[in-house]
Amino acid sequence: MLETAIYGATATAAIGIPLLYIYLEKRRTRRARERWRSAEERGLTEPVNLHPVIDPTRCIGTAACIPSCPEGEILGVLDGRAKLVSPSKCIGHGACEANCPVGAISLVFGTERRGVDIPYVNDHFETNVEGIYIAGELGGMGLIRNAVAQGREAMEYIRGSISRPQPGVLDVAVVGAGPAGLSASLQAQADKLNCVTLDQDDIGGTILSYPRKKLVMTHPMDIPQYGKVKVREIIKEDLLDLWNQIIDQTGLKVRTGERVETITRVNGHFRISTVSGEHLAQRVLLAIGRRGTPRKLGVPGEVSSKVTYRMLEPEQYKGNDVLVVGGGDSAVEAALSLSEQPGCRVTLSYRKNVFGRIKEMNEKRIEEAIESGRVKVLFESVVTSIMPDKVRLEQHGKRFSVTNDYVFIFIGGVLPTNFLQGMGISIEKKFGTR
Repeated sequence: MLETAIYGATATAAIGIPLLYIYLEKRRTRRARERWRSAEERGLTEPVNLHPVIDPTRCIGTAACIPSCPEGEILGVLDGRAKLVSPSKCIGHGACEANCPVGAISLVFGTERRGVDIPYVNDHFETNVEGIYIAGELGGMGLIRNAVAQGREAMEYIRGSISRPQPGVLDVAVVGAGPAGLSASLQAQADKLNCVTLDQDDIGGTILSYPRKKLVMTHPMDIPQYGKVKVREIIKEDLLDLWNQIIDQTGLKVRTGERVETITRVNGHFRISTVSGEHLAQRVLLAIGRRGTPRKLGVPGEVSSKVTYRMLEPEQYKGNDVLVVGGGDSAVEAALSLSEQPGCRVTLSYRKNVFGRIKEMNEKRIEEAIESGRVKVLFESVVTSIMPDKVRLEQHGKRFSVTNDYVFIFIGGVLPTNFLQGMGISIEKKFGTR
């Protein structure tokens, strides 16, 4: 009897496990196909920036890449090969590349149809101008975890390129006190390099412009002289507190409020001219981000005290008519925060017909806000002019006005091309290349 029971259990397992595997595979394939079909129907088949490309000749369909992405099922397996099934939602985490067992995934910038401007950097983060390096968002790596890693790695290459200290000359100047700049500066301190860190604003860089309580990180990171930050999620205020805590513990000196105006080569060194004076350095690391200069609408009335390009304290706008312009996470999160303020009437203007590049969590929240009437969305609309008490828009060929007290514009940032080219740094347009 016992042998019969064991045989029966073994046979059941032998049959049941493959059947369960087949069922799970079919369900996963069905979900992937639905996601890709939805992306095609909504015209959202183009990734926004850094994204994976799968080599079909190497992919063996293990699906190891799918659960590795913190953003959810951005990838799927179709016809036995991995495929980017939610392209517009990919934000370039890179975990899929690291977890592919056969090296079939590469991260690239832009697509064949949509180019992305990226400053030239080699594998050591050095630009075409010898001695000037770039790390973080400016080089296309916008995620905090990746920016921190790049800052550390770039400084390690810089340390190896410096032969000996020179009197009256810094070893390195770090421009930018965001995640990449702070990580690089902490690494420089650990390596006992003579370093100055400059930022035109304050500690945090681009993070400072985010709305209050914005979720800014969804993956652990490793910070020089501090160690691993194991939390998977952290909001803006907590991350800024962490950076300030690390700065206090290490004694790192950051010169905030010191905007860099020009960087020129003088006698083999670099002269960094700022609003406060000058610094001479053997090497320069640029970690300034891409959003330092917000992209403008370019419409009449935009230069006004009622127009702003970031939203820090939504509470001060209660009881007002506000217009948010944009369709990315920053615009949606700002609209949602404003809609939670008593008496705040929020309109969101977006030039496309659907939200395509926002996180799923934000997509669900904005849909709920639209259904409840807390946010009014004007798809396929553009602002034509901004006036003291209203904003004029155009939608489907019709022009109209909305009552307005404040306008928030979140349509991305402008690459500091003139600043970079003034140093001689080349700008490349990437069409699906690294």
